[in-house]
Amino acid sequence: QVHLVESGGGLVQAGGSLTLSCAASGNIFIVNTMGWYRQAPGKQRELVAATAFDGNVDYSDSAKGRFTISRDNAKKTVALQMNSLRPEDTAVYYCNVRASTTTPPRSPREYWGQGTQVTVSS
Repeated sequence: QVHLVESGGGLVQAGGSLTLSCAASGNIFIVNTMGWYRQAPGKQRELVAATAFDGNVDYSDSAKGRFTISRDNAKKTVALQMNSLRPEDTAVYYCNVRASTTTPPRSPREYWGQGTQVTVSS
């Protein structure tokens, strides 16, 4: 089993910054992708940013130029630095990890954090 613990959400004014962090633990063999998704009220969950084990990074159009994702493979952590926040960034942010485990089910699968609320006031 893989456990994800998120931190760093909160309330910030427009133009401000926040950093989200996520730590993966458990019977992990390899962590493949690590990323962040978000879900605003009444909307579908969407990708914000993701990073592969080899360092390749993918950002949503909304996140490009404002957000930076980083990961520490040794510590199995991923962070999302969010700058120039806008009210439309308000959402619950979820950490997402694709990993294989040393115990069943072993094969790579996705795991989700519990979510952390980010609220940007205008």
